Amino acid sequence: MTDFIDGPPEKTEGVRERKRRETLQRIAEIGLRLFAENGYEATTLEGIAAAAGISARTFFYYFKTKDEVLKFWQGSGILDALRPALLAESAAQTPLDAVQNCLLKLISRYESEKSIIVDRIFNSSETLRARKQAIYFAMEQTIFETLCELWPQAGQRASLRMVAMVSVGAMRLAMEARRQQNGERSLAEYLRDSFSILKNQIA
Repeated sequence: MTDFIDGPPEKTEGVRERKRRETLQRIAEIGLRLFAENGYEATTLEGIAAAAGISARTFFYYFKTKDEVLKFWQGSGILDALRPALLAESAAQTPLDAVQNCLLKLISRYESEKSIIVDRIFNSSETLRARKQAIYFAMEQTIFETLCELWPQAGQRASLRMVAMVSVGAMRLAMEARRQQNGERSLAEYLRDSFSILKNQIA
């Protein structure tokens, strides 16, 4: 008799699912390499498919557009995880400390060795820069709304909006510093520096 103390055993990934995941990852990695080498605008989905050794029809099974290939690396996971991660922070600390601690935890979880390449690609054209700004705005809005849940007291909204704005600003400066220094340190270290500068200015 088997005791499922921690619940039933997880389903083993099937051969088909594993092959699909590996193919998806391979196409995404080849697409990222071509974006970095040739530029995002100059890279075509047909070019990605050819480099991956697959037909355009097979490519469309995994990605509908080359834009979806870039989104694969965009880090949408951190945006989706932002609200629950911030809600898990203690309200006994200051709102600014709560956001800093939350972002540091998420960055450590989602940062990858390819994130610098992705960041450079997003800075390679006006269209992609605009999309990046939209991501920052979404982060700021999510942080603000979540802070209002943690600190619902009347009269707090203006200060919480400011915390959300400067926190995302610290994130942007950290990413810029890492990009300029070619990732000599982790993004978390750059982010700690940004928040340190911010807090010194406020003090």
